[in-house]
Amino acid sequence: MISVLYIHGFNSSPQSMKAVLTRTFFTTRYPEVNFYCPQVACSPNMVIAQLEGIIKQAPNSTWLIIGSSLGGYFATFLAEKYQLQAALINPAVKPFDLMQDYLGEQVNPYTQERYSIAAKHIVELKMLEQNNISKNNYLVMVQTGDEVLDYQQAVEKYRHCQLVIEQGGDHSFINYETILPNIALFFNLQSYSA
Repeated sequence: MISVLYIHGFNSSPQSMKAVLTRTFFTTRYPEVNFYCPQVACSPNMVIAQLEGIIKQAPNSTWLIIGSSLGGYFATFLAEKYQLQAALINPAVKPFDLMQDYLGEQVNPYTQERYSIAAKHIVELKMLEQNNISKNNYLVMVQTGDEVLDYQQAVEKYRHCQLVIEQGGDHSFINYETILPNIALFFNLQSYSA
């Protein structure tokens, strides 16, 4: 059994464009794959507990992870802990540095949920940092026009992994749907198809 876990980014949701495109792609092309895309919690520790809970529900499944932005940071933690393959889209590399600018109340534009980011959440993020990357486990896709994250941080961190660097674009990853077949290929899904 194959399961794909899509982890959305900061202040995002399963209703985001990339999440919807990913769900549509996998449910249409690979109906035998179980696709999971939860609304993740607001605290990093709760996110990891939530995602690990999903993985543990299907312990005999082959888990594949897709992470976008902050979701890419969480995906890296899970990929290292469980030695899973992960595809990362414009991944956050040092979100604990960026979160200083978001301390206080936030409103998720998709869910309208109000929540607060506190200093302890920055500490939680820092504790999840992975410095030793398993080079064969990652497909990392960045666009140089990312206005939110410094794409060069991802290029440096994942330099020994499979890297796709597209010129231009932005943080949403322009033309994202065109790279979904590359993700399926990286995951070797055609070998699982009936």
